Amino acid sequence: MGAESQIEKYFVQTVARMGGTAYKFTSPAHRGVSDRIACLPGGVVWFVELKAPGGRLSPLQKLFAARMKELGQNYTTLWSKTEIDEWRHTITSSTPTQPNGCAT
Repeated sequence: MGAESQIEKYFVQTVARMGGTAYKFTSPAHRGVSDRIACLPGGVVWFVELKAPGGRLSPLQKLFAARMKELGQNYTTLWSKTEIDEWRHTITSSTPTQPNGCAT
């Protein structure tokens, strides 16, 4: 199992421990979409790109990230198990959110 697949497996397990589901996301008509959509309790949704340390975002992945941010969506790129843990800690201890995950 490669480093990226190990990180992805850890992310799926982390989201499950948070009470959510991390769906594998593919869109044949739109290359560059994030690897996973994390649906969390309270209607919070995150688009998440997972990369192995030393990996890099493709130009299409960078465009997708920018578009999600323009639309006010929750988007992140995570590069390690440590970053997954930090992401979990940040979102579980952050300000209250609306159903779409945006800060109130």
